[in-house]
Amino acid sequence: QVQFVESGGGLVQPGGSLRLSCAASGTIFRLYYVIGWYRQAPGKQRELVAVITSGNLTLYADSVKGRFTISRDNNKNTLYLQMNSLKPEDTAVYYCNAGPSIATIRQSTYWGQGTQVTVSS
Repeated sequence: QVQFVESGGGLVQPGGSLRLSCAASGTIFRLYYVIGWYRQAPGKQRELVAVITSGNLTLYADSVKGRFTISRDNNKNTLYLQMNSLKPEDTAVYYCNAGPSIATIRQSTYWGQGTQVTVSS
């Protein structure tokens, strides 16, 4: 059984910070070319937040560029998302996933429980 387990979400005030973690079980992140974070707000489509490749190249959504940082620790088999200067628009359930390409991840039939991030005063 392959599972990606997200954690670290919570309620934070605008301008605050959170650090999300994604732990893999039944597989290891180093087997995938692309791993990343996605989010889904109520009534909206799931969207890409940030991805990182096996060569540590990164891609960010314009809405989070300069505020979020994605990183990975292959030894710990863990993916991270450092979120700073949070805005109410960042409120969503955050998921991690992996695959050979961004296009493949978008079509994935597997998504975990995710972790809820709520930015509100």
